[in-house]
Amino acid sequence: MTAPQYINPRTGKTWPTDKALWKAPDDGGYVNLTPGTGITPEDIDRDENSLWRYRPAVRLPKTPEATLGAGWTPLLAADWNGFPVHMKADYLMVSGSFKDRGTAVMFNYLKQVGVTAILEDSSGNAGASAATYAAALGLDCRIMVPAAAPAAKKVQMAAMGADVVAIEGTRDDVADAALAESETTFYASHNHQPYFLEGTKTLAFELWEQLGFRAPDCVVAPLGQGSNIMGSHLGFAELLAAGQIDRLPRIYAVQAAHCAPYHAAFESGDETIRPFPAQPSIADGIASATPVRLREVLAAVRESGGSIITVSEEEIVQGFTQLARQGFFVEPTTGAVGAGLTKLIAQSAIRPGESVAAVLTGSGLKAVEKIGSSLGLG
Repeated sequence: MTAPQYINPRTGKTWPTDKALWKAPDDGGYVNLTPGTGITPEDIDRDENSLWRYRPAVRLPKTPEATLGAGWTPLLAADWNGFPVHMKADYLMVSGSFKDRGTAVMFNYLKQVGVTAILEDSSGNAGASAATYAAALGLDCRIMVPAAAPAAKKVQMAAMGADVVAIEGTRDDVADAALAESETTFYASHNHQPYFLEGTKTLAFELWEQLGFRAPDCVVAPLGQGSNIMGSHLGFAELLAAGQIDRLPRIYAVQAAHCAPYHAAFESGDETIRPFPAQPSIADGIASATPVRLREVLAAVRESGGSIITVSEEEIVQGFTQLARQGFFVEPTTGAVGAGLTKLIAQSAIRPGESVAAVLTGSGLKAVEKIGSSLGLG
């Protein structure tokens, strides 16, 4: 396994990964990792029922210390408006969301290179995941969250021993507060530190393996800052480069219409952040108004032949309800996936006979109060 390097995608400059970075020393922007080489069926550890079955392609310096079983979630057959769909149940991971893929890898890496205390900002799921893995790895953990974040998520973080700091204002206000403290504590932002994407790319490996070592025709996932979108693209691109698949699946990213800056940029046809009048959304987990990795998200969607679509608040509620009535108790943010499936099928973007993987990202147990009030259930 060749050790990756950090790379500034704007300047091409690289740095070794023996010291943790979350921003480029030359211009202060985010950093990526140099490309991986992918994996073959022969490389898979079939006795390991977690993302670490792909250990040769997950480029940690050493063996992970604490894994908590992240990854290797069920791929479940379902029917959506007459179309067969594979539901990827990533909401069943230990902290209750897909974020465990990225956090498991990133936090093991950070501990291996000597980081002992971390700072994170989150609307909920990333913070809960950070608190979970910080506890398992013995890292001090301070998490800044929106004051309006679901109470269950804040309680989850605090119960794990994290120092939870509630910030009044928008999700972007929370990020600004974290940046202000990043000079004194390592900013383990899942939107900036690229080892997080090293974890989320295993979603692609799992879909490939669970579908009989074939890529699906398309992947549908919610889009906030885009770690699942970028991770899927990274993983499938590595499989393509390794000769394990012959095409990239189309990636369809779903944003809430109330907060859809990536959609605005995608529709513009270039890579420019467009001013967007964001409003609160029931899909709070994807209500991020300021894109961090705009270029990577747009490239992932465009190179795959997919698109970024928006869904209304009413459509999100309908998507959530339809998922719940099939036995998938997910949070409202994941309801955007159901709404996206409905819209993509209606638009014939998803065609009969195609293999479709829909990513279910967060557990409804984290948002019972919001679900109850939105649906008049409590």
